[in-house]
Amino acid sequence: MVCMIVKDKHVSASEFGSRTGWELKPQGLCKGDMCVPAPNVANSQGLIDVMAAAERLNMAVVTDPATAISAIGPEAMGHSLTTAVAPELELADVDGIPFKLSSLHGRKVLLMAWASW
Repeated sequence: MVCMIVKDKHVSASEFGSRTGWELKPQGLCKGDMCVPAPNVANSQGLIDVMAAAERLNMAVVTDPATAISAIGPEAMGHSLTTAVAPELELADVDGIPFKLSSLHGRKVLLMAWASW
């Protein structure tokens, strides 16, 4: 899973490729032998419009309005969330006390998951 955090909405094709794995080619944005048509994603200076590329690749985008920093998630390629609302989660904390995610409503929350594979 590759994510990209950007402040500038335009990056070089080489930077976009190294951070996402998607290379700009004449046929569009390509990863391996898979290409997605991406007209008007790059400007005349060869800079990629990150938001336009994210839309073409079906990447999730979240932007913090206070800092104008955006995080672009991995491409969904047909599998995307229909909402940004997290389901109700309730887990025990380290002391065994139940904790509900909804108790943090209105605050920014970072959920991290780990798997050994």
